[in-house]
Amino acid sequence: MTEGFRIEKDSLGEVQVPANALYGAQTQRAVMNFPVSGMRPYPAFVWAQAMIKRAAAEVNRDLGLFNDVTVGDRAISGRQIADAIIQAADEVLDGQHADQFVVDPFQAGAGTSHNMNLNEVIANRANQILGFAIDDPKKPVSPNDHVNMAQSTNDTIPTAIRLGCLWRIDELLAAIDRLADALEAKAEEFDPIVKSGRTHLQDAVPVRLGQEFGAYALAVRNDRERIAVAADRLRRLGIGGTAVGSGLNAHPEYHLRMVKRLSELTGQELRSAGNLFEAMQSMADPADFSASLRTLSITLTRIANDLRLLASGPTTGLDEIRLPAVQPGSSIMPGKVNPVLAEMLNMACFHVQGCDLTVSLAAQAGQLELNVMMPIIAHNLFEMMHVLIGAINAFTEKCVVGITANPAKATGWLAKNPILVTALNPVIGYLNGAAVAKEALATGKTIKEVVVEKGLMSAEQVDELLDVRAMTEGGIMGFGGGGG
Repeated sequence: MTEGFRIEKDSLGEVQVPANALYGAQTQRAVMNFPVSGMRPYPAFVWAQAMIKRAAAEVNRDLGLFNDVTVGDRAISGRQIADAIIQAADEVLDGQHADQFVVDPFQAGAGTSHNMNLNEVIANRANQILGFAIDDPKKPVSPNDHVNMAQSTNDTIPTAIRLGCLWRIDELLAAIDRLADALEAKAEEFDPIVKSGRTHLQDAVPVRLGQEFGAYALAVRNDRERIAVAADRLRRLGIGGTAVGSGLNAHPEYHLRMVKRLSELTGQELRSAGNLFEAMQSMADPADFSASLRTLSITLTRIANDLRLLASGPTTGLDEIRLPAVQPGSSIMPGKVNPVLAEMLNMACFHVQGCDLTVSLAAQAGQLELNVMMPIIAHNLFEMMHVLIGAINAFTEKCVVGITANPAKATGWLAKNPILVTALNPVIGYLNGAAVAKEALATGKTIKEVVVEKGLMSAEQVDELLDVRAMTEGGIMGFGGGGG
């Protein structure tokens, strides 16, 4: 062993590998070939691939596919090899050896380098468990023949993408639920506050502040439902298709046994994809899941923008709500406080939408029996989930739960709103209403003053119909509708 390095061999020849590294030649080639971003695989990707290796070792062991070997004068049973692989994979699943997963997300197509990184680490750790040094040329556990038995990059990576997303799906859905709950709590708290509605960023008929927040909450819940439905499609697995979907080199029972065992190990209700060729060719399910995350990010962007508008000013803006002051807003303007959590959420959502575009482009780049763009699909899906979970939790805890209303400003704006005349349309007509609104805006008079001066209605009639709270309930004012 060269100082600081050992020599490993693969089908292309010898490679120098760091002496203490659990990975081997193919991983080292990837490190040298793809010094692109400096990033490493998401833990979800490592966990998912290790879970596949663990389940495969167990299934192949139970099918009697591991052969006994003899190393020198030592006999090692196939069961011992399988059990060592299972133990090594369990260590990875527990978060051990995390520094050994070193392949850049921008790597060889399909994810062969990532797959081999897992195969080599688990194989070398299994050799250590069996009592062999990782530089021992006689070490019995092979990354290809044993850890990768009945597998291909082409069926394990699509499966790992699905499992990796499902690994954090409950965490993401819980974050969305907390946000929706917080928005609903604000909807109830703010329900008594009647304010001016705005369409086209111009004055509109009244709404309650609570109605605005209730709509935000429901929009978030609708997106949660979309995500849950899309995630359910990720439960369809094509593991066992091996290289092209035919299942070559896999036992006839392997596919269904793997689906069953992975369900048990992950706690997810997984099922067969049915057609393993389709499961390998198509990235439609991951793309659909990505699109559901994009839709959520669109909703969150809109809500964050609304909150920034409603909190604008405070002296020169709408100032109908106040966001929690969590940090100074300027290095030069004393006392300035900015809507930083809403701004953060905007940036996070822009990033998620960009990731979704990458997934979309990569998903359509599949050709014939395989999509070779899977590594970047995996990376971006895990990135989207990671960013959304963190951003939503921070926005909920540090912003939404602390929002307060400014009823004086909300009702003050409403009192000046000439569009209140809309409630009088059934009595005075649209054209008269337009003339009243125009005069009120030009003169600064109230709607009531203009209507009475023009002799269109009595003061008492105007007071009855311009009940702003009732106007937020809909119906025809004064005719059994919103006004009773």
